[in-house]
Amino acid sequence: MSTLKNIAIIDLGSNSARLVLAHVINDSYYVVYDELKETVRLAQDMEREGYLKQARIAQAVKTLKMFRKLCDANNVDKVYAFATNAVRKAKNQRSFLEEVNTVCGFKINVLSEEQEATQIYYGVINSLEIPKGVIMDISGSSIQLIQYNRRMILNRVCLPIGTMNLSVLFNENTTPLQQAQMIETYMRDQFNGVEWLKELDPDYKFIGVGGSFRNLVRIVKRINKYPLDMVHNFKLSAETFDKIYDMIKILDVEKRSKIKGLSAQRADIFCAALSCIKSFFGCTEFDEVTVSGSGIREGYMFNHAVPTTLEKPISDILGHSIYTRLYYYDLNVPHAEHVCNLAIQLYKQLRVLHKLPRQYVRVLRVAALLHESGMRLNFYDRYKHSAYFITNSNLYGISHRDLVLASFVVRGHNLEDIPANEWNRYSGILQEEDMVAVMRLAVILRIADSLDRSMSGSVKSINCDVLGDSVIMKTEVEGDCSLEIKDALGAGADFARAYKKNLEIL
Repeated sequence: MSTLKNIAIIDLGSNSARLVLAHVINDSYYVVYDELKETVRLAQDMEREGYLKQARIAQAVKTLKMFRKLCDANNVDKVYAFATNAVRKAKNQRSFLEEVNTVCGFKINVLSEEQEATQIYYGVINSLEIPKGVIMDISGSSIQLIQYNRRMILNRVCLPIGTMNLSVLFNENTTPLQQAQMIETYMRDQFNGVEWLKELDPDYKFIGVGGSFRNLVRIVKRINKYPLDMVHNFKLSAETFDKIYDMIKILDVEKRSKIKGLSAQRADIFCAALSCIKSFFGCTEFDEVTVSGSGIREGYMFNHAVPTTLEKPISDILGHSIYTRLYYYDLNVPHAEHVCNLAIQLYKQLRVLHKLPRQYVRVLRVAALLHESGMRLNFYDRYKHSAYFITNSNLYGISHRDLVLASFVVRGHNLEDIPANEWNRYSGILQEEDMVAVMRLAVILRIADSLDRSMSGSVKSINCDVLGDSVIMKTEVEGDCSLEIKDALGAGADFARAYKKNLEIL
Protein backbone atom coordinates (compact mmCIF):
# COMPACT_ATOMS: atom_id res chain seq x y z
CA MET A 1 0.00 0.00 0.00
CA SER A 2 1.42 3.35 -1.04
CA THR A 3 1.83 6.17 1.49
CA LEU A 4 0.81 9.70 0.51
CA LYS A 5 1.58 13.11 1.91
CA ASN A 6 0.86 16.58 0.56
CA ILE A 7 3.50 19.21 -0.09
CA ALA A 8 3.43 22.68 -1.62
CA ILE A 9 6.05 24.44 -3.70
CA ILE A 10 5.81 28.24 -3.92
CA ASP A 11 7.94 29.94 -6.56
CA LEU A 12 8.08 33.72 -6.15
CA GLY A 13 9.68 34.96 -9.35
CA SER A 14 10.33 38.35 -10.89
CA ASN A 15 7.23 38.20 -13.08
CA SER A 16 4.84 35.73 -11.47
CA ALA A 17 4.14 33.71 -8.34
CA ARG A 18 3.16 30.08 -8.66
CA LEU A 19 1.88 27.52 -6.19
CA VAL A 20 2.19 23.82 -6.98
CA LEU A 21 0.49 21.19 -4.81
CA ALA A 22 1.76 17.64 -5.04
CA HIS A 23 1.16 14.21 -3.58
CA VAL A 24 4.41 12.58 -2.47
CA ILE A 25 4.26 8.79 -2.84
CA ASN A 26 6.43 6.56 -0.62
CA ASP A 27 8.85 9.48 -0.16
CA SER A 28 10.17 8.63 -3.63
CA TYR A 29 7.72 9.92 -6.23
CA TYR A 30 5.49 12.93 -6.70
CA VAL A 31 2.37 13.81 -8.69
CA VAL A 32 1.11 17.38 -9.09
CA TYR A 33 -2.60 17.65 -8.37
CA ASP A 34 -3.23 21.41 -8.25
CA GLU A 35 -1.64 24.66 -9.31
CA LEU A 36 -2.29 28.39 -8.98
CA LYS A 37 -0.47 31.19 -10.74
CA GLU A 38 -0.70 34.96 -10.40
CA THR A 39 1.18 37.73 -12.20
CA VAL A 40 2.80 39.91 -9.50
CA ARG A 41 5.61 41.68 -11.43
CA LEU A 42 7.85 42.04 -8.36
CA ALA A 43 10.74 43.30 -10.49
CA GLN A 44 8.71 46.07 -12.09
CA ASP A 45 10.14 49.58 -11.62
CA MET A 46 12.88 48.50 -9.21
CA GLU A 47 15.83 49.04 -11.50
CA ARG A 48 16.82 52.55 -10.46
CA GLU A 49 16.57 52.46 -6.66
CA GLY A 50 16.75 48.70 -6.17
CA TYR A 51 13.68 48.55 -3.93
CA LEU A 52 10.58 46.42 -4.33
CA LYS A 53 7.73 48.88 -4.88
CA GLN A 54 4.94 48.98 -2.31
CA ALA A 55 2.26 48.22 -4.89
CA ARG A 56 4.21 45.14 -6.03
CA ILE A 57 4.72 44.03 -2.42
CA ALA A 58 1.00 44.40 -1.71
CA GLN A 59 0.15 42.29 -4.78
CA ALA A 60 2.67 39.63 -3.79
CA VAL A 61 1.40 39.42 -0.20
CA LYS A 62 -2.21 39.24 -1.42
CA THR A 63 -1.25 36.39 -3.74
CA LEU A 64 0.68 34.52 -1.06
CA LYS A 65 -2.31 34.79 1.31
CA MET A 66 -4.40 33.05 -1.36
CA PHE A 67 -1.72 30.40 -1.64
CA ARG A 68 -1.81 29.91 2.13
CA LYS A 69 -5.58 29.43 2.05
CA LEU A 70 -5.31 26.78 -0.67
CA CYS A 71 -2.53 25.00 1.24
CA ASP A 72 -4.66 24.90 4.40
CA ALA A 73 -7.70 23.65 2.46
CA ASN A 74 -5.59 20.76 1.14
CA ASN A 75 -4.03 19.85 4.50
CA VAL A 76 -0.54 20.42 3.18
CA ASP A 77 2.08 18.75 5.36
CA LYS A 78 4.99 20.94 4.27
CA VAL A 79 5.38 24.23 2.38
CA TYR A 80 8.59 24.92 0.47
CA ALA A 81 8.70 28.57 -0.60
CA PHE A 82 11.53 30.19 -2.48
CA ALA A 83 12.26 33.46 -4.27
CA THR A 84 14.67 34.26 -7.08
CA ASN A 85 16.30 37.29 -8.67
CA ALA A 86 13.89 40.15 -7.85
CA VAL A 87 13.85 39.42 -4.11
CA ARG A 88 17.50 38.38 -4.14
CA LYS A 89 18.71 41.81 -5.25
CA ALA A 90 16.05 43.94 -3.47
CA LYS A 91 17.43 46.38 -0.87
CA ASN A 92 14.23 45.98 1.15
CA GLN A 93 14.39 42.19 1.02
CA ARG A 94 14.41 41.72 4.81
CA SER A 95 11.29 43.80 5.52
CA PHE A 96 9.44 42.09 2.66
CA LEU A 97 10.28 38.60 3.95
CA GLU A 98 9.25 39.55 7.50
CA GLU A 99 5.90 40.85 6.25
CA VAL A 100 5.27 37.64 4.30
CA ASN A 101 6.14 35.50 7.32
CA THR A 102 3.89 37.56 9.62
CA VAL A 103 0.89 37.72 7.29
CA CYS A 104 1.12 34.34 5.56
CA GLY A 105 2.85 32.16 8.09
CA PHE A 106 5.69 30.72 6.04
CA LYS A 107 9.31 31.58 5.44
CA ILE A 108 10.69 32.21 1.97
CA ASN A 109 14.11 30.85 1.05
CA VAL A 110 15.93 33.36 -1.15
CA LEU A 111 18.00 31.35 -3.60
CA SER A 112 21.47 32.47 -4.59
CA GLU A 113 22.31 32.54 -8.29
CA GLU A 114 24.14 29.24 -7.88
CA GLN A 115 21.24 27.61 -5.98
CA GLU A 116 18.76 28.80 -8.59
CA ALA A 117 20.87 27.36 -11.41
CA THR A 118 21.21 24.06 -9.54
CA GLN A 119 17.45 23.68 -9.08
CA ILE A 120 16.81 24.45 -12.76
CA TYR A 121 19.47 21.91 -13.70
CA TYR A 122 17.90 19.21 -11.49
CA GLY A 123 14.52 19.88 -13.06
CA VAL A 124 16.01 19.29 -16.52
CA ILE A 125 18.32 16.32 -15.99
CA ASN A 126 15.73 14.37 -14.00
CA SER A 127 13.17 14.73 -16.78
CA LEU A 128 15.06 14.73 -20.11
CA GLU A 129 17.38 12.12 -21.62
CA ILE A 130 19.88 14.65 -22.97
CA PRO A 131 23.47 13.80 -21.88
CA LYS A 132 25.06 17.14 -22.84
CA GLY A 133 23.17 20.40 -22.85
CA VAL A 134 23.04 24.15 -22.46
CA ILE A 135 19.99 25.27 -20.50
CA MET A 136 18.48 28.71 -20.95
CA ASP A 137 15.94 29.92 -18.39
CA ILE A 138 14.47 33.33 -19.20
CA SER A 139 12.81 35.17 -16.33
CA GLY A 140 11.48 38.69 -15.88
CA SER A 141 14.75 40.10 -14.53
CA SER A 142 17.49 37.60 -15.40
CA ILE A 143 18.63 34.90 -17.81
CA GLN A 144 20.28 31.74 -16.51
CA LEU A 145 22.65 29.82 -18.79
CA ILE A 146 23.84 26.43 -17.55
CA GLN A 147 26.22 24.06 -19.33
CA TYR A 148 26.28 20.44 -18.20
CA ASN A 149 27.87 17.18 -19.31
CA ARG A 150 27.87 13.69 -17.78
CA ARG A 151 25.15 14.92 -15.43
CA MET A 152 27.42 17.54 -13.88
CA ILE A 153 27.27 21.34 -14.16
CA LEU A 154 30.38 22.59 -15.96
CA ASN A 155 29.63 26.29 -16.35
CA ARG A 156 26.87 28.70 -15.47
CA VAL A 157 26.16 32.39 -15.73
CA CYS A 158 23.29 34.60 -14.60
CA LEU A 159 22.81 37.61 -16.87
CA PRO A 160 21.13 40.41 -14.84
CA ILE A 161 18.64 41.26 -17.56
CA GLY A 162 15.27 39.69 -18.36
CA THR A 163 12.07 40.21 -20.31
CA MET A 164 10.65 42.89 -18.03
CA ASN A 165 13.66 45.19 -17.87
CA LEU A 166 14.47 44.60 -21.55
CA SER A 167 10.93 45.61 -22.51
CA VAL A 168 11.27 48.82 -20.47
CA LEU A 169 14.83 49.61 -21.53
CA PHE A 170 14.04 49.60 -25.25
CA ASN A 171 10.49 50.93 -25.20
CA GLU A 172 10.94 54.64 -25.74
CA ASN A 173 9.68 55.97 -29.07
CA THR A 174 10.14 52.68 -30.87
CA THR A 175 7.98 50.48 -33.06
CA PRO A 176 7.61 46.80 -32.06
CA LEU A 177 10.04 45.84 -34.83
CA GLN A 178 12.62 48.44 -33.77
CA GLN A 179 12.37 47.28 -30.16
CA ALA A 180 12.94 43.67 -31.20
CA GLN A 181 15.97 44.62 -33.29
CA MET A 182 17.52 46.67 -30.49
CA ILE A 183 17.04 43.84 -27.97
CA GLU A 184 18.60 41.40 -30.44
CA THR A 185 21.68 43.60 -30.83
CA TYR A 186 22.00 44.15 -27.09
CA MET A 187 21.63 40.46 -26.25
CA ARG A 188 24.14 39.39 -28.90
CA ASP A 189 26.71 41.42 -27.01
CA GLN A 190 25.67 39.76 -23.74
CA PHE A 191 25.88 36.23 -25.13
CA ASN A 192 29.14 36.91 -26.98
CA GLY A 193 30.62 37.88 -23.62
CA VAL A 194 30.08 34.34 -22.30
CA GLU A 195 33.37 32.70 -23.28
CA TRP A 196 32.40 29.07 -22.73
CA LEU A 197 29.55 29.39 -25.25
CA LYS A 198 32.21 29.73 -27.97
CA GLU A 199 33.79 26.39 -27.10
CA LEU A 200 30.81 24.02 -27.29
CA ASP A 201 31.21 20.83 -29.31
CA PRO A 202 28.48 19.73 -31.74
CA ASP A 203 27.06 17.12 -29.34
CA TYR A 204 25.55 19.75 -27.07
CA LYS A 205 21.80 20.38 -27.20
CA PHE A 206 19.96 23.64 -26.51
CA ILE A 207 17.28 23.30 -23.82
CA GLY A 208 14.72 26.04 -23.14
CA VAL A 209 13.07 26.44 -19.73
CA GLY A 210 10.41 28.79 -18.43
CA GLY A 211 7.09 30.38 -19.33
CA SER A 212 8.26 32.07 -22.53
CA PHE A 213 9.42 28.77 -24.03
CA ARG A 214 6.21 27.02 -22.95
CA ASN A 215 4.08 29.74 -24.53
CA LEU A 216 6.18 29.55 -27.70
CA VAL A 217 5.48 25.81 -27.98
CA ARG A 218 1.74 26.33 -27.45
CA ILE A 219 1.67 28.86 -30.29
CA VAL A 220 3.55 26.53 -32.63
CA LYS A 221 1.29 23.61 -31.72
CA ARG A 222 -1.83 25.67 -32.46
CA ILE A 223 -0.50 26.79 -35.83
CA ASN A 224 0.67 23.31 -36.85
CA LYS A 225 -2.33 21.49 -35.29
CA TYR A 226 0.02 19.31 -33.29
CA PRO A 227 -1.95 16.30 -32.00
CA LEU A 228 -0.31 15.90 -28.58
CA ASP A 229 -1.19 18.15 -25.65
CA MET A 230 2.39 18.13 -24.34
CA VAL A 231 5.02 20.83 -23.97
CA HIS A 232 7.77 18.83 -22.32
CA ASN A 233 10.40 17.47 -24.74
CA PHE A 234 8.91 19.36 -27.68
CA LYS A 235 11.61 20.04 -30.29
CA LEU A 236 11.51 23.32 -32.20
CA SER A 237 13.82 23.98 -35.13
CA ALA A 238 15.54 27.33 -35.55
CA GLU A 239 13.79 27.63 -38.91
CA THR A 240 10.33 27.24 -37.36
CA PHE A 241 11.28 29.62 -34.56
CA ASP A 242 12.27 32.27 -37.12
CA LYS A 243 8.87 32.04 -38.80
CA ILE A 244 7.07 32.57 -35.49
CA TYR A 245 9.41 35.35 -34.45
CA ASP A 246 9.03 37.19 -37.76
CA MET A 247 5.27 37.04 -37.33
CA ILE A 248 5.21 38.28 -33.73
CA LYS A 249 7.96 40.90 -33.64
CA ILE A 250 5.96 43.33 -35.81
CA LEU A 251 2.83 43.17 -33.63
CA ASP A 252 1.95 45.61 -30.88
CA VAL A 253 0.92 44.40 -27.42
CA GLU A 254 -2.79 44.49 -28.19
CA LYS A 255 -2.40 42.28 -31.24
CA ARG A 256 0.00 39.94 -29.43
CA SER A 257 -2.56 39.40 -26.65
CA LYS A 258 -4.91 37.85 -29.22
CA ILE A 259 -2.43 35.19 -30.34
CA LYS A 260 -3.83 31.74 -29.60
CA GLY A 261 -1.55 29.89 -27.22
CA LEU A 262 -0.01 33.03 -25.70
CA SER A 263 -0.97 34.02 -22.16
CA ALA A 264 -2.48 37.53 -22.19
CA GLN A 265 -0.44 38.38 -19.05
CA ARG A 266 2.75 37.70 -20.97
CA ALA A 267 1.91 39.64 -24.15
CA ASP A 268 3.88 42.77 -23.21
CA ILE A 269 7.13 40.92 -22.45
CA PHE A 270 6.92 37.94 -24.81
CA CYS A 271 8.63 39.53 -27.77
CA ALA A 272 11.62 40.45 -25.59
CA ALA A 273 11.98 36.75 -24.74
CA LEU A 274 11.82 35.81 -28.42
CA SER A 275 14.48 38.40 -29.24
CA CYS A 276 16.74 36.82 -26.60
CA ILE A 277 16.22 33.36 -28.13
CA LYS A 278 16.89 34.74 -31.63
CA SER A 279 20.16 36.28 -30.44
CA PHE A 280 21.16 33.05 -28.74
CA PHE A 281 20.60 31.04 -31.92
CA GLY A 282 22.69 33.62 -33.77
CA CYS A 283 25.59 33.42 -31.28
CA THR A 284 25.75 29.61 -31.22
CA GLU A 285 25.69 26.71 -33.67
CA PHE A 286 22.40 25.31 -32.39
CA ASP A 287 19.73 24.61 -35.00
CA GLU A 288 17.06 23.34 -32.59
CA VAL A 289 15.77 23.89 -29.07
CA THR A 290 14.22 21.21 -26.87
CA VAL A 291 11.68 22.76 -24.53
CA SER A 292 11.54 21.40 -21.02
CA GLY A 293 8.27 21.66 -19.11
CA SER A 294 10.32 20.81 -16.03
CA GLY A 295 12.36 23.62 -14.48
CA ILE A 296 13.10 25.24 -11.16
CA ARG A 297 9.89 24.15 -9.38
CA GLU A 298 10.30 20.56 -10.53
CA GLY A 299 13.98 20.65 -9.55
CA TYR A 300 12.95 21.81 -6.09
CA MET A 301 10.32 19.05 -6.03
CA PHE A 302 12.83 16.37 -7.00
CA ASN A 303 15.17 17.48 -4.24
CA HIS A 304 12.51 17.46 -1.54
CA ALA A 305 10.00 14.84 -2.65
CA VAL A 306 12.68 12.52 -4.08
CA PRO A 307 15.57 13.12 -1.64
CA THR A 308 18.00 10.78 -3.39
CA THR A 309 18.41 13.35 -6.15
CA LEU A 310 20.19 15.64 -3.71
CA GLU A 311 23.15 13.30 -3.92
CA LYS A 312 22.69 11.73 -7.30
CA PRO A 313 20.42 12.46 -10.27
CA ILE A 314 17.84 9.86 -11.24
CA SER A 315 19.60 7.28 -13.41
CA ASP A 316 16.48 5.78 -15.04
CA ILE A 317 14.35 8.83 -15.85
CA LEU A 318 11.71 6.94 -17.82
CA GLY A 319 11.49 4.15 -15.24
CA HIS A 320 11.05 6.60 -12.36
CA SER A 321 8.32 8.41 -14.28
CA ILE A 322 6.50 5.14 -15.08
CA TYR A 323 6.68 3.86 -11.50
CA THR A 324 5.29 7.18 -10.28
CA ARG A 325 2.12 6.39 -12.20
CA LEU A 326 2.07 2.72 -11.20
CA TYR A 327 2.19 3.51 -7.50
CA TYR A 328 -0.01 6.59 -7.65
CA TYR A 329 -2.83 4.75 -9.40
CA ASP A 330 -2.27 1.66 -7.25
CA LEU A 331 -1.75 -0.65 -10.22
CA ASN A 332 -0.54 -4.24 -9.94
CA VAL A 333 3.22 -3.60 -10.02
CA PRO A 334 4.43 -7.26 -9.84
CA HIS A 335 2.10 -8.18 -12.75
CA ALA A 336 3.21 -5.17 -14.80
CA GLU A 337 6.87 -6.01 -14.18
CA HIS A 338 6.40 -9.68 -15.08
CA VAL A 339 4.53 -8.86 -18.30
CA CYS A 340 7.30 -6.42 -19.19
CA ASN A 341 9.96 -9.04 -18.52
CA LEU A 342 8.18 -11.65 -20.66
CA ALA A 343 7.55 -9.12 -23.43
CA ILE A 344 11.23 -8.17 -23.63
CA GLN A 345 12.18 -11.86 -23.66
CA LEU A 346 9.85 -12.38 -26.63
CA TYR A 347 11.22 -9.28 -28.35
CA LYS A 348 14.74 -10.66 -28.14
CA GLN A 349 13.71 -14.20 -29.11
CA LEU A 350 11.78 -12.99 -32.16
CA ARG A 351 14.36 -10.48 -33.34
CA VAL A 352 15.18 -12.63 -36.37
CA LEU A 353 11.57 -12.18 -37.51
CA HIS A 354 10.58 -8.65 -36.51
CA LYS A 355 14.01 -7.09 -37.35
CA LEU A 356 13.13 -3.96 -35.36
CA PRO A 357 15.87 -1.62 -34.18
CA ARG A 358 16.78 -1.41 -30.50
CA GLN A 359 14.84 1.86 -29.95
CA TYR A 360 11.55 -0.07 -29.95
CA VAL A 361 12.49 -1.78 -26.67
CA ARG A 362 11.73 1.50 -24.92
CA VAL A 363 8.32 1.61 -26.61
CA LEU A 364 7.56 -1.95 -25.56
CA ARG A 365 8.67 -1.27 -21.98
CA VAL A 366 6.27 1.66 -21.60
CA ALA A 367 3.41 -0.27 -23.17
CA ALA A 368 4.00 -3.36 -21.02
CA LEU A 369 4.33 -1.57 -17.70
CA LEU A 370 1.29 0.66 -18.26
CA HIS A 371 -0.91 -1.71 -20.27
CA GLU A 372 -3.53 -1.95 -17.52
CA SER A 373 -3.63 1.71 -16.47
CA GLY A 374 -7.04 2.07 -18.15
CA MET A 375 -8.51 -0.48 -15.72
CA ARG A 376 -9.11 2.35 -13.29
CA LEU A 377 -11.69 3.79 -15.69
CA ASN A 378 -13.40 0.81 -17.32
CA PHE A 379 -12.46 -2.86 -17.44
CA TYR A 380 -14.15 -3.63 -20.75
CA ASP A 381 -12.46 -0.83 -22.71
CA ARG A 382 -9.29 -0.91 -20.65
CA TYR A 383 -6.85 -1.05 -23.54
CA LYS A 384 -8.41 1.92 -25.27
CA HIS A 385 -8.32 3.86 -22.00
CA SER A 386 -4.77 2.68 -21.29
CA ALA A 387 -3.72 4.04 -24.69
CA TYR A 388 -5.31 7.40 -23.82
CA PHE A 389 -3.62 7.31 -20.42
CA ILE A 390 -0.18 6.78 -21.95
CA THR A 391 -0.61 9.46 -24.61
CA ASN A 392 -1.61 12.01 -21.97
CA SER A 393 0.69 10.87 -19.18
CA ASN A 394 3.46 13.42 -19.83
CA LEU A 395 6.08 10.80 -19.06
CA TYR A 396 9.65 11.97 -18.63
CA GLY A 397 12.56 10.47 -20.53
CA ILE A 398 10.72 9.55 -23.74
CA SER A 399 10.12 11.24 -27.08
CA HIS A 400 6.65 12.22 -28.23
CA ARG A 401 6.88 9.72 -31.08
CA ASP A 402 7.77 6.81 -28.79
CA LEU A 403 4.98 7.78 -26.40
CA VAL A 404 2.42 7.65 -29.22
CA LEU A 405 3.83 4.34 -30.44
CA ALA A 406 3.52 2.85 -26.94
CA SER A 407 -0.11 3.91 -26.79
CA PHE A 408 -0.85 2.18 -30.10
CA VAL A 409 0.95 -0.98 -28.97
CA VAL A 410 -1.44 -1.16 -26.01
CA ARG A 411 -4.44 -0.23 -28.17
CA GLY A 412 -3.48 -3.05 -30.51
CA HIS A 413 -4.21 -5.80 -27.97
CA ASN A 414 -6.50 -6.85 -30.75
CA LEU A 415 -5.05 -5.65 -34.05
CA GLU A 416 -8.50 -4.83 -35.34
CA ASP A 417 -8.79 -2.23 -32.55
CA ILE A 418 -6.29 0.16 -34.16
CA PRO A 419 -8.56 2.64 -35.94
CA ALA A 420 -7.21 4.24 -39.10
CA ASN A 421 -8.55 7.68 -38.20
CA GLU A 422 -6.63 7.63 -34.90
CA TRP A 423 -3.44 6.57 -36.65
CA ASN A 424 -3.83 9.29 -39.29
CA ARG A 425 -4.23 11.87 -36.55
CA TYR A 426 -0.58 11.33 -35.65
CA SER A 427 0.75 11.19 -39.20
CA GLY A 428 3.00 14.19 -38.54
CA ILE A 429 4.73 12.34 -35.71
CA LEU A 430 4.80 8.73 -36.89
CA GLN A 431 6.72 7.20 -39.76
CA GLU A 432 5.47 4.81 -42.42
CA GLU A 433 7.34 1.79 -41.02
CA ASP A 434 5.88 2.36 -37.55
CA MET A 435 2.61 0.57 -38.37
CA VAL A 436 4.39 -2.73 -38.97
CA ALA A 437 6.41 -2.22 -35.78
CA VAL A 438 3.27 -1.51 -33.75
CA MET A 439 1.54 -4.65 -35.07
CA ARG A 440 4.50 -6.85 -34.14
CA LEU A 441 5.00 -5.28 -30.72
CA ALA A 442 1.27 -5.40 -29.96
CA VAL A 443 1.22 -9.16 -30.55
CA ILE A 444 4.26 -9.61 -28.32
CA LEU A 445 2.54 -7.65 -25.56
CA ARG A 446 -0.69 -9.58 -25.90
CA ILE A 447 1.11 -12.92 -25.61
CA ALA A 448 3.19 -11.72 -22.65
CA ASP A 449 0.07 -10.48 -20.88
CA SER A 450 -1.71 -13.79 -21.52
CA LEU A 451 1.25 -15.73 -20.14
CA ASP A 452 0.61 -14.05 -16.81
CA ARG A 453 -3.18 -14.35 -17.05
CA SER A 454 -3.53 -15.50 -13.45
CA MET A 455 -1.05 -12.81 -12.31
CA SER A 456 0.89 -15.49 -10.46
CA GLY A 457 4.19 -15.24 -12.31
CA SER A 458 4.08 -18.98 -13.01
CA VAL A 459 5.58 -18.68 -16.52
CA LYS A 460 9.20 -17.96 -15.73
CA SER A 461 10.79 -17.75 -19.16
CA ILE A 462 10.22 -18.37 -22.86
CA ASN A 463 12.41 -19.87 -25.55
CA CYS A 464 11.35 -19.48 -29.20
CA ASP A 465 12.29 -21.68 -32.14
CA VAL A 466 11.50 -20.73 -35.72
CA LEU A 467 10.82 -23.94 -37.64
CA GLY A 468 9.54 -23.56 -41.19
CA ASP A 469 6.14 -21.89 -41.15
CA SER A 470 5.83 -22.01 -37.37
CA VAL A 471 7.17 -20.36 -34.24
CA ILE A 472 7.29 -22.73 -31.28
CA MET A 473 7.35 -21.02 -27.87
CA LYS A 474 8.63 -23.29 -25.10
CA THR A 475 7.72 -22.05 -21.63
CA GLU A 476 9.52 -22.73 -18.37
CA VAL A 477 6.80 -22.87 -15.73
CA GLU A 478 5.97 -23.51 -12.10
CA GLY A 479 2.66 -25.25 -11.52
CA ASP A 480 -0.30 -25.55 -13.88
CA CYS A 481 -0.14 -22.99 -16.72
CA SER A 482 -2.93 -24.33 -18.92
CA LEU A 483 -4.92 -21.09 -18.46
CA GLU A 484 -1.95 -18.97 -19.54
CA ILE A 485 -1.10 -21.07 -22.59
CA LYS A 486 -4.73 -21.30 -23.74
CA ASP A 487 -5.11 -17.52 -23.44
CA ALA A 488 -1.86 -16.84 -25.28
CA LEU A 489 -2.85 -19.13 -28.16
CA GLY A 490 -5.84 -16.83 -28.68
CA ALA A 491 -3.35 -14.44 -30.26
CA GLY A 492 -2.57 -16.96 -32.98
CA ALA A 493 -4.47 -15.18 -35.76
CA ASP A 494 -2.90 -11.81 -34.97
CA PHE A 495 0.55 -13.46 -34.70
CA ALA A 496 0.14 -14.96 -38.16
CA ARG A 497 -0.95 -11.58 -39.53
CA ALA A 498 2.04 -9.75 -38.00
CA TYR A 499 4.78 -12.38 -38.44
CA LYS A 500 3.51 -14.58 -41.30
CA LYS A 501 4.07 -17.63 -39.07
CA ASN A 502 1.87 -20.06 -37.19
CA LEU A 503 2.05 -19.95 -33.40
CA GLU A 504 2.58 -22.97 -31.12
CA ILE A 505 3.08 -22.70 -27.36
CA LEU A 506 4.33 -25.60 -25.24
